[in-house]
Amino acid sequence: MKKSFNAIILMSSLLLFGCSSLEEKNKEEASIIIKNGTVLTMDKEKNIIKNGVVVIKNNKIISVGNKDLLQSYKAPKIIDAEEGIIMPGMINAHTHSSMTVFRSLADDVPDRLNRYIFPLENKMVSPELCYLGSKYGATEMALGGVTTMVDMYLFEESAAQAVKEVGLRGIMTQNIIKYPTADGKNKGETLNRAIAFIEKYKNDELITPGFGPHAPHTVTKEELIQIRDLSKKYNVPVSMHVAETDKEFEKFKKEYKMTPVEYLDSIGLLNERFIAAHNIFVTDSDIELLKKRDVGLSHNMVANIKSAKGVSPALKMYDNNLRVGLGTDGPMSGNTLDIIGQMGYVAKLHKLDNKDRSAMPPYKVVEMATMGGARAIHREQELGSLEKGKLADIVIIETNSVNMNPIYDPYSALVYSANASNVDTVIVNGKIIVEDKSLKTVDTKKLIKDMNEFKSKVEKIAETL
Repeated sequence: MKKSFNAIILMSSLLLFGCSSLEEKNKEEASIIIKNGTVLTMDKEKNIIKNGVVVIKNNKIISVGNKDLLQSYKAPKIIDAEEGIIMPGMINAHTHSSMTVFRSLADDVPDRLNRYIFPLENKMVSPELCYLGSKYGATEMALGGVTTMVDMYLFEESAAQAVKEVGLRGIMTQNIIKYPTADGKNKGETLNRAIAFIEKYKNDELITPGFGPHAPHTVTKEELIQIRDLSKKYNVPVSMHVAETDKEFEKFKKEYKMTPVEYLDSIGLLNERFIAAHNIFVTDSDIELLKKRDVGLSHNMVANIKSAKGVSPALKMYDNNLRVGLGTDGPMSGNTLDIIGQMGYVAKLHKLDNKDRSAMPPYKVVEMATMGGARAIHREQELGSLEKGKLADIVIIETNSVNMNPIYDPYSALVYSANASNVDTVIVNGKIIVEDKSLKTVDTKKLIKDMNEFKSKVEKIAETL
């Protein structure tokens, strides 16, 4: 009787094992499965899925839902989010990543751009500096949950190489300005450099090249017209500082009887390829014009208030359905490059500016950091939300740290409680580049060592300014 009972148990086990193997065999093959987290989809309905699952195949999301999906998919890599927040990768809509090498220099010098930054750049900027600085900046962004960046600087081909090595997605725009620069001593040189850069990277999977005219008052009208035509020819983005200072606004009103926004529109630059950074001094009619032309906008709150320039009417623009994303500006302006660190300031400063504690609720800020950024770069069909068919740019925020508990509202936790150190996992284009808070693509210890060695060169030049 005992032998018969044992035989029954054995047969039952074999049957169960066989059924289990068959069930596993019938599951659809994926590349990565993320489970056991709160999924902030950031879709149109702002669906939140508790104990959610995200399924990735190659570089795309193929399914998003609850734990029942685990019965339908299998993958060689299973990530347990451990009740963390699973969200779309954040988008830094405006920065100058190479300038990490100058971070904390002359932070409170008046008229810093003309008195300190431009002279320092002319003496120091090189392909070596831009590669190192951009690699360092991209590393900081990756560890802070940024998966896509919009960059503007000199020697942008060197910056693009660095960003690609880190594994981020980059809209990289070559700086163009009317003054002689380290990468363009003669008229037209930086524009030609931009064209060569675009030709090299126009079909790259991660890098989108483009033009980066500095500002309406620092680029000649002739070159702006050329950039307008070339951006259309190559179908590439144009990134620019717009309406950033009161002096700029007053200059255009006095000389052209137009606002900076109206001036750019008169040239024909404002369109769906244009990304305008700052937008502090804009009128209601400017806002209508920016909306009509379908322009992307980067709201750089921390950099703007640090430089005492003012508060952009970004909330009004967001509420009027303009394409508003969040940016850090460069590391000499806002100093940090993670978007999480921006979000709390964005919420709080707009409350203060509007004298209304209900203004700019957390879900709006998180949307600006994700889908808003995707809309600002006109890639909302591919990025910005966790939905089937979109590119697999995903971030997991751990919620085991003291600062993250308790959580009643995940949007509030992200905006008011989280910081960059809470980023646990980052996936870009279906590839895990940050895991367990460690960057897998770059030796960060060596990178910090290289930066500190380069620092001595900067100090020698800075002493002469």
